[in-house]
Amino acid sequence: MTTAELAADFVAILKTGDFATPGLKYWADDVVSIEAGAPPGGDPASRGKAAAIAKGEWWSGAHEVHSAETYGPYLNGDQFTVRFVIDVTFKETGARNTMDEIALYTVRDDKIVEERFFYGA
Repeated sequence: MTTAELAADFVAILKTGDFATPGLKYWADDVVSIEAGAPPGGDPASRGKAAAIAKGEWWSGAHEVHSAETYGPYLNGDQFTVRFVIDVTFKETGARNTMDEIALYTVRDDKIVEERFFYGA
């Protein structure tokens, strides 16, 4: 599978509103997921598929998503980016915000080995 094929399938699933399945399908067992800032508990990097799954479960539990738009993929060699615009309420504070972020994915051996998130200022 080419990076373009993986990226197209990954994004097609995301565009259905399913944010769990693409990672489960394409993350490498030793995937590294790096946030722009440290989530609660410290390290901005999650290491391993189980940690990436746990981070996603935490995020889903801590936020109410009102709408989400997904753009891309945008390709370059063994990497691709996806842009997300998400209207979300933070359950802890009740604050509603529009998140605008770019995710950069690196692919090796038909799996995503790293994902890195960049947030709008």
